[in-house]
Amino acid sequence: MDLTLEQAQRVMRSGAWLAHMGEPFQTALLRNARLIRFAPRQVIYRHGDIGGGMYGLVAGSLTINSAPPEQTPQLIHLGMPGAWTGEGPFLTGQPRRIELRALGVAWMMHVPLDALEQMASQDQRVVRAISVNTAFTVDVLVRIIHDLQKRAVARRIASVIERAGWLGDMPIPLTQADLGIMANASRKQVNAVVSSFASAGWVTSNYRSITVTDSEALRNFSVGDDTDT
Repeated sequence: MDLTLEQAQRVMRSGAWLAHMGEPFQTALLRNARLIRFAPRQVIYRHGDIGGGMYGLVAGSLTINSAPPEQTPQLIHLGMPGAWTGEGPFLTGQPRRIELRALGVAWMMHVPLDALEQMASQDQRVVRAISVNTAFTVDVLVRIIHDLQKRAVARRIASVIERAGWLGDMPIPLTQADLGIMANASRKQVNAVVSSFASAGWVTSNYRSITVTDSEALRNFSVGDDTDT
């Protein structure tokens, strides 16, 4: 899939963070952004990298991987088109805390660190505007923690699938092993639960992807009475 810069800008303006910002900030940020294509499994940045600016996902899919220092980063979330990440080094002056990797082909907008710093030097409100994106990220992390605290493994798996279901009726590019990592479940548990969801008509699946066919039923189950069975 080929994208023009104008198409990419429209996608990013409609994302939750930039749509929340005023038009002058949107224009200033996107004026400094360039469109980059990443190949499947290509690393966008690693835990511990210095600088590098912000990235916004325009199209495709990517994995967000994290772990405490000295531990191997694990898959915790999938990127959503219109979402931005990577502002940490700009706000703190410290290295990256997560790893970002393209899952399939991914198109991203990149705003370099020096461009962010120049924007901030011209308008002190820029730091607060970019900090709002961190607040959006914290909202996602709270949801992830909440999902992992559910006692019933089936509800944890349902929550992960529902959270990754922004693709609508398109296949979610997650293997059963990926689902197990994200839901803190064994592959055997994932296989049994996904099979039950498929029998109920909520999803269809194969080894490398899963497609949500009844998002409302899946969501209702994921937030239901959390009692182990």
